[in-house]
Formats: sequence, structure tokens, C-alpha cells
Amino acid sequence: MKIFRVSNVERFASKIIPKQPQKNKKIVESILKKVQKDGDLAIRKYEKKFSGAKLDSFRVSKTEIKNAYKKILKQEILAINLSKKRLEKTESIVKSVLKNKTINTDGIKIFKKFVPIQSTGCYIPGGLAKYPSSVIMSVIPAKVAGVKKIIVVSPPNSDGKIDPLTIVAADICGANEIYKVGGAQGIAALSFGTESIPKVDKIVGPGGAFVTIAKYLISHRTAIDMLAGPTELGIIADSSANPEFVALDLISQSEHSKDTFCFLITNSEKLAKSVNQNIQDLIKKVKRSDLVQQSLKQNGFIAICNKKSDMIKLANELAPEHLQIMTKNPQSIASKITSTGLILIGNDTPSSASDYILGSNHILPTNGFGKTRGSLSVLDFIKIETQVTASRTSLSKISKYLDVFTKAEGLPNHFEAVRGRLK
Repeated sequence: MKIFRVSNVERFASKIIPKQPQKNKKIVESILKKVQKDGDLAIRKYEKKFSGAKLDSFRVSKTEIKNAYKKILKQEILAINLSKKRLEKTESIVKSVLKNKTINTDGIKIFKKFVPIQSTGCYIPGGLAKYPSSVIMSVIPAKVAGVKKIIVVSPPNSDGKIDPLTIVAADICGANEIYKVGGAQGIAALSFGTESIPKVDKIVGPGGAFVTIAKYLISHRTAIDMLAGPTELGIIADSSANPEFVALDLISQSEHSKDTFCFLITNSEKLAKSVNQNIQDLIKKVKRSDLVQQSLKQNGFIAICNKKSDMIKLANELAPEHLQIMTKNPQSIASKITSTGLILIGNDTPSSASDYILGSNHILPTNGFGKTRGSLSVLDFIKIETQVTASRTSLSKISKYLDVFTKAEGLPNHFEAVRGRLK
């Protein structure tokens, strides 16, 4: 990994953040239009083109779900249930904070009510890969929120099948329907609806470049959670940190893809050199070493800052998806972090564990969006419904002030609608 000495945080941050490619937009636009026009026919065409699958039907049947259970191990079911249980506990406690409230002001009653959205589509990456953990992370918050219709879509392999573990995870977590469709065509199906696949109110879940572009392009008509890019891991560490742990954590996230963004921020030159050496030694032994090496070489770096305040400032500027803090007093640094998707505190809280089973959600903001939002949660599936009740007496008390606003904005009929009730 490249090692930099950072004297100007803002200048360094602006140069080091990877630039997101803008290609493929026209291809995705074409796919969306075709699915909107031709529905199932277009989906069959694109699945055959991209995955090689020839599909007669898209929905995973009850028989297929039953058969999927026969193909997985008991230990895998136990792991799914444990992850599900822990995330359910977290999300249920968050939901319990959302209490309906009535506000009374001079005879005007405002009722604030938290209600679940009606339907959601959870996109689960697949094809050659297996991501049952992403099923848990997207379906469980929706289920806890009270969403009535939860649809899972995932790309099939060339045989037209979804990984059995993904199917079982979706079934255990309570998805209502599962469909064998992926990519931009899967997003289009959820947004527009087809003869076989119903449209939904909101689409959530991670995906590749085509999926992310598709979510962006349909976001004017169908709500989305976020535009998730390649995985990001930042680590703040000082001389007290174990360099091997730091190296292992950077390697763990960099194995996702060649375009992951993994880095270390430190004030210790000794630690920086030691971590770099550990990575070089470990890469020779780890699985997926070519991918790890390419990722860390292309986008990885180690930044040496002069002051602790600069370490914090740089982390906030880069706003990584995951931020681990491995210092003498990690809580004091954590209290000053404002711009990350997930903060992992201490030497024994690796991001790799949070991806699965700690009870937190691994669907997190990337590309700097940690500055404005956190992980996927029940909040993504709940809206605030507002009911207002006024009376003639309460309107009379505010009428002269309402008159001021309507005259200032040149909307006289707004005031007449109130005055007509006060005659």
C-alpha cells in the first residue's frame, strides 16, 4: 500500500477519493425502457444474455423453496437464525422509540403517526455469488417495520437457479415472494411491474454498477434506500494497535472486489510500516490474493497525520462506509466522528464480523453519503403520517397572520378559503 504524509487534510482527501466511472448509463437506460415496454419478454431476453439462463417462470415455487432446505447444512440454518435474531432485536428496539404523538396548540390538534410503507423489493446480488447475509440485512428491517409485501429478487445462475442458501434465508426471514431476476432488469421489474413481477413502493439492497445506475434512474418514480458503491473501510489506529489485526481487517474488506476503498489513518510511522509489511507477508498466504492485491494496490493507502485532530478530520472528510477505531481511547475519537456509515470501536470489533452477526446492518452508505445517512434500518420502511384537526375558533385566532402570509406570497384565495369559514 502507498504511504502518504498528510499535512493538508482537505487537499489530500479531494485527491485520494476514487472517482466513480460514469459509463454504462446508456445501456441501463435501454434495459429500463425495454422492460417497461415489453415486461416479462424483455426480462427473459436479458437474463439469457447476461446470465445464460432460459427461464419459463420467474417466481421461486414452494417446491423449490422446500428443495433448497434439503441442499444446505443444519449449521447454515443455525447461522441464519442467529444473525436474524440479533438484527431483529436491534431493529425492534429502534422501532420501539417511534411513539405516536398528539400536539395541541390553541385548539389545533396535530397527530403524528409512524406507519410502515406497503411494499418493498429487496435486491440480493447473486449469479455466481452467494449473499444470504444481504437477505437478512434487507428483509428483517422491513419485516420489523411492518411492511406487508416484501419481495426478494436475485439473479439466477446459468441453470436458471438461485443459490439455495439465499432462498432459505429469504424464507426464514419472512419474504412473501422470491424471483429469479437480477441486474438492471430486476430493478426495472420492481419499479414498473411486469406480468409476473409486481411493482413495489421502495427498492433496497446492494448491487453492482448496473444495479446502482438503474436504482438512480428509476428513483424519480420508485423510492430507493441509497446508491451503494464498492465497499469502503477506513481504520484509525495509533501505536497501541496490533499491526497484524489492522492488516487482516484491510485484507478482509478488500477481497470484495478490485475497486474497494480500504485505508489506514495513523499518527505512528512505525505502525504504518509494520501494517504494510504485514499485508505483504499475509497476501502470499491468503485466499483470493490476486483480488486483494489488486484492490489494495489500486485504491488502498496509509495516511500518516501529525495530530490526532487531523486523523479525525481526515476520517470525516473521507466518510467511509465502515470506520474502525483501534486506539488507546477509541471512545473519545468515536465521539468526534460525524461522517461514516458504521463506527466499530476497539481492537476486537472487526468490520468483517459486523457484516454478518453482530446485530448491526451491513447495508451502508458509500461514496461520502455517510455524511447524511446511516445504515439501512426500520426507519427506511416507516413514514410519518400527519393528521391535522382545526376548528373555527382556532382559525379565527390565526386569521390575521395567515392574511399576512397570503398577501406576501400573492395567493389571496388561500386567505379567502379561511375567511369564508369565519363569516
